[in-house]
Amino acid sequence: MRAEHYVGGVFRADGPEFPLLSPVDGGQVGTVPEAGRATVDEAVAAARAALDGAWGAASPQDRAAALRRVADGIDRRFDEFVDAEVADTGKPRDLAATVDIPRAAGNFRAYADLLYGQAEQAYATAVPAWSGGGQALNYTVRRPLGVVAVISPWNLPLLLLTWKVAPALAAGNTVVAKPSEETPSTATLLARVIDEAGLPAGAFNLVHGHGADAAGAFLTEHPGVSAIAFTGESATGASIMRTAAKHVTPVSFELGGKNPALVFADADLDAAVDGTVASSFTHSGQICLCTERVYVERPVFDAFVARLGERARALRDYGPMISAGHRDKVLSYYRLAREEGATVVAGGGVPEFGDARDGGYYVEPTVLTGLPNTARTVREEIFGPVCHVAPFDTEDEALRLANDSPYGLAATVWTRDVSRAHRVAPRVEAGIVWVNGWNIRDLRTPFGGVKASGIGREGGQHSLDFFSEPVNVCVNL
Repeated sequence: MRAEHYVGGVFRADGPEFPLLSPVDGGQVGTVPEAGRATVDEAVAAARAALDGAWGAASPQDRAAALRRVADGIDRRFDEFVDAEVADTGKPRDLAATVDIPRAAGNFRAYADLLYGQAEQAYATAVPAWSGGGQALNYTVRRPLGVVAVISPWNLPLLLLTWKVAPALAAGNTVVAKPSEETPSTATLLARVIDEAGLPAGAFNLVHGHGADAAGAFLTEHPGVSAIAFTGESATGASIMRTAAKHVTPVSFELGGKNPALVFADADLDAAVDGTVASSFTHSGQICLCTERVYVERPVFDAFVARLGERARALRDYGPMISAGHRDKVLSYYRLAREEGATVVAGGGVPEFGDARDGGYYVEPTVLTGLPNTARTVREEIFGPVCHVAPFDTEDEALRLANDSPYGLAATVWTRDVSRAHRVAPRVEAGIVWVNGWNIRDLRTPFGGVKASGIGREGGQHSLDFFSEPVNVCVNL
């Protein structure tokens, strides 16, 4: 596939091109144009013109109708989106077909629906005598922030792109999006769908390229950008934040995680093992919500580790790492774990398939034990199919271990004790805590992290609150 920019309603491929490689076998599957500063400038200018023009003048009803047309367009091109997502990421086809693409269409429909549920408050206020007396009416209106830069990652390319684009457009903003240079295909298809849906030229713009000293930096440092919404690594988020500070640009960040699971002795052990297999190894661990630290109450520790290791060794239908570079990073942590004294219960290396996949970027699903909480392997985000399992003896110790991390995105708690569940979950330092489950999402609820895992919340009204600003209007009656 040949990726293209989409600027001011026009598809183009200006700039030098670089190859798009398949993580499955390392072969070339397409080309991607590298947007220069001039292309980014044009995209921001086109977005500003649409904000001052047709899209800025669109009513909430018009915007909602446009979002529904986009959702319908994704549905019509469903198989194309699945093919593109699988080609870019190498993830299992059923994962793309049951999660990524349906959620992308659902994001547009959800925010179209939310536009009809907006409610603001109004107050009758006494006017002081020194100002003439009588009454005044205070009410609130919301206006868009302006031109929003959306930077999305490679692990869930379409889902996380639309998770930001849909509410930004719903709130009346215009968008300049830059997907990861490693997964540009579904973003290009989305631009096609938006073009077919008839949104005004410049309402949505797409530029491709790399991040540092390239399209990503050109976009986030642009003085014409009114807000930045970013999902990715914490270090990249910190760099963007320093850039945004120059213009006091609002930011919404969903960043890294080193997510814990707490398994108590009274848990349904079958469910806890099943849930940990899912939370550690889905998409080969390349999801921000995946579990990398597992703490198990000592009476069931040995049984849990044995069963989890057996399940990890039995896994067959899993995808590759996104790139050779990321594979090498994950393998470096496998080596580090051994150097730090870990016991490798399962995995720890590179699988051999005996087919074209041996040219791809695969690593084995891996279960480790035996490291202290101070070990780098336990503290640093790996973002691969790996978890470290450690025992605990008391509830307080479990919480101390879980919270002893610079990250705080997500956590899971496994227990049959209802009182314990309600007692422990609020004390875990994370933006979302699942009890006896994992990755159960209601799009109306707040999503985001604490500490190094992010700033702000996304989802439902929380996204609309970020992508718009309230204006108080006071009318002296």
